[in-house]
Amino acid sequence: MNKEASFFKHITEGNTNKGEYITLGAAMLGGKTVKEAFVNVPLKTMNRHGLIAGATGTGKTKTLQVLAENLSEKGVPVLLMDIKGDLSGLAQPSPGHVKIDERHEQIGLPFNPKSFPVEVMSLSEQDGVRLRATISEFGPVLISRILDVTETQAGIIAVIFKYCDDNKLPLLDLKDFKKILQYATDEGKAEFQEAYGRISTASTGAILRKIIELEQQGGDLFFGEKSFDTEDLLRVDENGKGYINIIRLTDIQDKPKLFSTFMLSLLAEIYSTFPEQGDTGRPELIMFIDEAHLIFNEASKALLNQIESIVKLIRSKGVGLYFVTQNPTDVPEAVLSQLGLKVQHALRAFTAKDRKAIKLTAQNYPDTEYYDTADVLTSLGTGEALVSALNEKGRPTPLAATMMRAPMSRMDILTDTELRNLLANSKLVKKYNETIDRESAYELLNKKIELANAEEAREKAREEKEAIKKAASRKSSRKSTRQNPIVKVLTSPTVIRSVLGILTKMLK
Repeated sequence: MNKEASFFKHITEGNTNKGEYITLGAAMLGGKTVKEAFVNVPLKTMNRHGLIAGATGTGKTKTLQVLAENLSEKGVPVLLMDIKGDLSGLAQPSPGHVKIDERHEQIGLPFNPKSFPVEVMSLSEQDGVRLRATISEFGPVLISRILDVTETQAGIIAVIFKYCDDNKLPLLDLKDFKKILQYATDEGKAEFQEAYGRISTASTGAILRKIIELEQQGGDLFFGEKSFDTEDLLRVDENGKGYINIIRLTDIQDKPKLFSTFMLSLLAEIYSTFPEQGDTGRPELIMFIDEAHLIFNEASKALLNQIESIVKLIRSKGVGLYFVTQNPTDVPEAVLSQLGLKVQHALRAFTAKDRKAIKLTAQNYPDTEYYDTADVLTSLGTGEALVSALNEKGRPTPLAATMMRAPMSRMDILTDTELRNLLANSKLVKKYNETIDRESAYELLNKKIELANAEEAREKAREEKEAIKKAASRKSSRKSTRQNPIVKVLTSPTVIRSVLGILTKMLK
């Protein structure tokens, strides 16, 4: 058996293809494609998470697009973080190209241009389905971790939530949260101290500053109603294709706090609401997090611990997380060790540090007699990648340098007209894009303060009226005891003695 035939058997013997699978492309040997040596990923293992890494311009986004398309075609909904703004083309079929035809001829796969059902979403004022959540839905623990507060400040936040629960004060947006913090150390100071103990003004001030920092990054747009229901991420169209939900994040790269806040809240909500799935043979939802370093670089230690915990646990809900970044070292080791599928595009060795990173990256892949992994990592072309997956039994597949298939949809953004038409036909835009500002903690506390002020004013008026009444009463009493001058003279002892003396003489 020649080397190519041996390699073909090595790559394909693990592809039992008994269940559904996704074909990423064909394996390569010596820089050439081995036709029909398909590199397959079983659908049932897609909830084991994954990594798509590589230098700028090596094809990471197109790999993400290929995976999203094939998952959608299998009826699996997808959520994409579109930070560069180049994924909306999934809603339109590829116009085709002679280079695409040549690539697929080498792979041994037919090329069929297709469009896919797409929902465009937004965290900011960009057009799209508005994604929101309330402060109450986050809860005191998650809010504390996002704000990166001290243990003492976290205790105060827990007390604030308890007070709002006890007094039926909905915490919906940041103005609600700021108002209750101010109330706790001002108008409601005595009430809080009696029920929950003294709350430090310095601590609430520090928490308020953290909230303002989040607010400046767009948190005031994210927190509020109507809250997004994660069940709406699981929709399938009338043809059985899973919806590809694209979150537009082109204006959020300088707002890492908001991005990590949203991601953590979404993962926590999915984990708390999705049922345990077990081994059903297909994932419930696949999430692709582009520019993943934005989450990890800016996250606090508490936030990283929370993310790591969710990554470990969420796959039992049938949810797979795929991190897209330039270098695997952007992802914490505790998370990296949980990733079943690794698609590694080319890395560039410009510096000694780069060469060291390439050696470390090569050690993350299975040994193979067919490649010098570190050498291949620097010689891969655009649209080529080293792929290591899990087979249907959960074992690593042979490492394969792979010529990746081309996306079936457009590798470009939608025009303004196409985007407007897409949003005009969206059911979710109609459901979520109305801003609701119902009566919540901010309004209720203002009413409470107004009522307290009005009662205080009435009490003061009553006291003033009572004081005036008492003063008038004392004045009247003094007046009644003061005699008329004539009466006073006539009743004086001298006049009485004189009168009595005259009467005595007359009687004699």
